[in-house]
Amino acid sequence: MNSAPNILYILADDLGWGDLSCHGSSIRTPTIDRLVQEGVELGQHYVCPMCTPTRASLLTGRHPGRFGAHATTPSNPPVLPDGYPTLATVLRDAGYDTGLFGKWHLGSSPRFGPNGYGFNTAYGSLAGGVDPYNHFYKRGDYSVTWHKNGGLIEEHGHVTDLIAREAVAWIESRNRPFFCYVPFTAVHVPIKPTQDWLNAYQDDDFDKDPLKDASFRKYAAYTSHMDWAVGQLLEALEHTCQRENTLVIFSSDNGAINDCPLHGTDQYPGWQEAYPRLGCNGPLRGVKAQLYEGGIRTPTFVNWRGNLQPGRMDHPVQIVDWMPTLTALCGAAPTRDPQWDGADIWPLIKGANPAAEKRMYWNFRGGRNLGLRLGDWKLTDCEVGNGRRLELFNIADDPFEADEVSADHPQKVDELTELIVAERRLDDTSKRPDVH
Repeated sequence: MNSAPNILYILADDLGWGDLSCHGSSIRTPTIDRLVQEGVELGQHYVCPMCTPTRASLLTGRHPGRFGAHATTPSNPPVLPDGYPTLATVLRDAGYDTGLFGKWHLGSSPRFGPNGYGFNTAYGSLAGGVDPYNHFYKRGDYSVTWHKNGGLIEEHGHVTDLIAREAVAWIESRNRPFFCYVPFTAVHVPIKPTQDWLNAYQDDDFDKDPLKDASFRKYAAYTSHMDWAVGQLLEALEHTCQRENTLVIFSSDNGAINDCPLHGTDQYPGWQEAYPRLGCNGPLRGVKAQLYEGGIRTPTFVNWRGNLQPGRMDHPVQIVDWMPTLTALCGAAPTRDPQWDGADIWPLIKGANPAAEKRMYWNFRGGRNLGLRLGDWKLTDCEVGNGRRLELFNIADDPFEADEVSADHPQKVDELTELIVAERRLDDTSKRPDVH
């Protein structure tokens, strides 16, 4: 084994727990299924409820609230301070080539794009999800967002094909260890599969309601197209004889949405439509933008052929854990003491037992929704109407969050509430001075 493995980190957009065929879905995802079967599935991998917070946590090892309230919700203003060390920065400084292909969404102006935060090569959307064919983000200042190395460009093609094409070409032309980050825009709305992938589901019946049936058929085709694109990335590793020396990680930035009305899609330029049936987080409760399990626990696996035995790891871990894990694995030490909220989880992936109870924290939408998990206990404190709702669940006993037990365990509520207060004190500590 080379002492410096390549890292291929693939991040789906809005893919739910129940959207893989290996999790019981009628959507066909053979490439991902095979990677799960041949790798280590992380049964309790937690992210943030929406896109920007998850991406900030992945690339910094810190909870997004540390960078200000705007980092805890989808953000066009820049999230990270200028020069802030990211996973890409630390790996680049250790000799890695670094590339990002897909959705950035940590600062939608070109001057705050990924090239300024450790990526030698960057391509895709500076903002959030885009229309698959015209590549526009939502109407407004950042609608024109498709770029290459910070320069806005126009080109034809389906977004999934374009991201795969650029990432494959980059992988096949590397001559030193690399970190390839591929945050697909699929399966975020607007849902527009290619005709070939839509035809692959032409004979499938999904729903008695014809509108829901047509909607889910498009969603399934869009998902399978992304699965195919993942296969293209793997084939590039095979072409270059790098498969055995590449750690492949796959996850989703948050849970799925069940549907999307027209007023949710017509914010994007071009012809749009409503989607009355989309993704599935079942059997988990909740959806994207919620702190229930379905919004923050997403399908995740690691695959490293010849170095990891197939299996499943069910200890709770969080997206903030990847930066300390991958820098340690690659022998890439930060140049200054890190302020990580995450921890190295590689021993757990390799089969070790945790040394202590895992603590995880969520600040979503600037403190309007807060959550903390310690061991098996999870407390959420969320804005509901004009008030707030406090809910306590024991995830080990009640993984589907059917039984709210705060009244039965007031001491546990007090304990976790105090921990949330302590975490809140650390928020805003690395906020940019020019964002309010």
